[in-house]
Amino acid sequence: MLLSMYLVTITGNLLIILAIIFDPHLHMPMYFFLSNLSLADIGFTSTTIPKTLLNIHTQNKLISFTGCITQIFFFIVFGCLDNLLLTVMAYDRFVAICHPLHYVVIMNSCFCVILALGSWLISVMSSLPETLTVLRLSFCTNMEIPHFFCDLPEVLKLACSDTLVNNIVVYSITIVMAGFPFSGILLSYSQIVSSILRIPSAGGKYKAFSTCGSHLLVVFLFYSNGLGVYLSSAATSSSRMNLIASLMYTVVTPMLNPFIYSLRNKDMQKALGRLLRKMVFLGKGTISGSPQIAIQ
Repeated sequence: MLLSMYLVTITGNLLIILAIIFDPHLHMPMYFFLSNLSLADIGFTSTTIPKTLLNIHTQNKLISFTGCITQIFFFIVFGCLDNLLLTVMAYDRFVAICHPLHYVVIMNSCFCVILALGSWLISVMSSLPETLTVLRLSFCTNMEIPHFFCDLPEVLKLACSDTLVNNIVVYSITIVMAGFPFSGILLSYSQIVSSILRIPSAGGKYKAFSTCGSHLLVVFLFYSNGLGVYLSSAATSSSRMNLIASLMYTVVTPMLNPFIYSLRNKDMQKALGRLLRKMVFLGKGTISGSPQIAIQ
C-alpha cells in the first residue's frame, strides 16, 4: 500500500515536470512554479518513505544519528519549500487576474527564477538552525522514536539535555515560515476575489475562478493536513493518530497534487497526452530498432 502510494507520487509529479519541460505551451510562470512544486513534493516524500519501506522490508527499524539528522534537515527544507512555492503561485495568480496588462512585464523570466531560487534558499536557511541546534544536545545510547521517521518534536522529547533553546528556535521559525506565507496567500486571494467580483459577465467570473481552483484546493490540502498533524500531536498522546496524520501530510497530499492540477487543467491534460504519446512512440522505436537474433 505504502509502496504503491509512493510510486504514484513519484510518477505523477515526474510526469508533470517532464510535460512542463518538453511542452512549449507550458513555458509560462504558473507552470514553472508548478514544476518546482512537483520537485519539492518528490523530495518531501522521498525524505521519509524509502527509509520506511526499507525498514518494513528488512524488519530493521534502526537509523543512524547522522541519518536521522539528515532526514530532519531535508524534511524541513521541502516542507518550507512547499509553503513558499504555494505563496509564490498565489502571487502569480494575483498579478495575472488583478494586473493582466502588466503580467508579462512583472512576471518576467528573471523575476520568476529569483522567486524560485529565493524560495529554495530561504527553505535551506530555515532548516539549518533547527537542525544544527539538535547537534548540541546529548542523547542516550539507544532511543526509540514513536514515529515512522525522525520527526523533530519527537527527537527533542528524547534528549537528555535542556531543549529550551531548540524549542525557541523551532517555534520562532515555525511562526515566521507558516505565518508570513499564509498571510501572503490570504492577501493575494482577497485581492483576487475583489477583482473577480467586479467582472460584469458570469463567464468571465467563472474563467477567472477556474484558473485559481486547482491552486486553492492544493493550498487547502496542505494547510489542513499540516494543522491536522499539529492538533493530533497536541491533543492526543496516541502514536497511531499521529502516524495517520503524518502519513496524510507526507504521502497523501504530494500524491494528490498532480491529479488536482492535471484533472482541472486542460492545457496540462493535453501536454501530458502529448508526452505519453511521445514516450510510447520512442518505446516502439527502440523495440523495432533492436537487432534481430535468429535461433537455429
